Amino acid sequence: MNNSMISAMVSMNAFQQRLDVIADNLANVDTVGYKSKDTSFEDVLTQVQGHHKDFTLAGRATPPGYTVGFGSRLAAVIQNMEQGPHKETGNPLDLAIDGNAMFAVQGNGGIAYTREGGFHVSPDPQDGSFVNLVNNQGYQVLDRNNNPIRIPANAKVAVDPAGQVLVETPAGRSVAGVLKLAELQRPEGLVQMAGNLYMLAAGLTEAQVFEQAQANRGPLKSEVQSGFLEQSNVNFSDEMMKMMEVQRAYQLAARALSSSDTMMNLANTMRG
Repeated sequence: MNNSMISAMVSMNAFQQRLDVIADNLANVDTVGYKSKDTSFEDVLTQVQGHHKDFTLAGRATPPGYTVGFGSRLAAVIQNMEQGPHKETGNPLDLAIDGNAMFAVQGNGGIAYTREGGFHVSPDPQDGSFVNLVNNQGYQVLDRNNNPIRIPANAKVAVDPAGQVLVETPAGRSVAGVLKLAELQRPEGLVQMAGNLYMLAAGLTEAQVFEQAQANRGPLKSEVQSGFLEQSNVNFSDEMMKMMEVQRAYQLAARALSSSDTMMNLANTMRG
């Protein structure tokens, strides 16, 4: 197999992976709190091949040698954590964050983080006089102390910009808890999971990924907007343009592979 065939095959595989990422973005253009992804590529085994010594002539302006490569491959999938637009819903438990913070919920594998703030209440199976604040997957929403937020049943609920969950009962008004708002500092330290959730990458601690202001109970840079939901930050027009570019590049690589195969067949015929 010659270098042109290897380069075309490697490049086609990389283009297919990029197309998969674009398709994922387009499929989630209407997903609440979804963060788009982009791709980064690198050359595969690129090196400079030296010419024969006869090419080294006096007065030559360019150095002898030529570049040999084997296409490109997917190096990384990059999360775009840019804030999406907010849509008003009027539901006091629909929450959107103005800033770079994330909500914390108790997932199956530990604490998970999300920008999707479509919360609701669910009966507490252990105490019928309380309800739990949960997300759309049924995971309990956590407070600053990593404890589930519990609300008296039949209480009126509101959330202020600081994340305080305010409840009103016949006995009066009180604070059921303060939402944990983890302000993101290193997006690369998060791993995307199912259900629009993120978890810490293996070996990393919360202090390494999120700003220390939250851990120290310091002032937050982010605010909570009650009655709003953050929409996906996917730009449909940009993704469609990227998809057309990738499709054309894939077609070009496929033609290069076909041409290389044709030349090999011709060479085999000539030898015969």
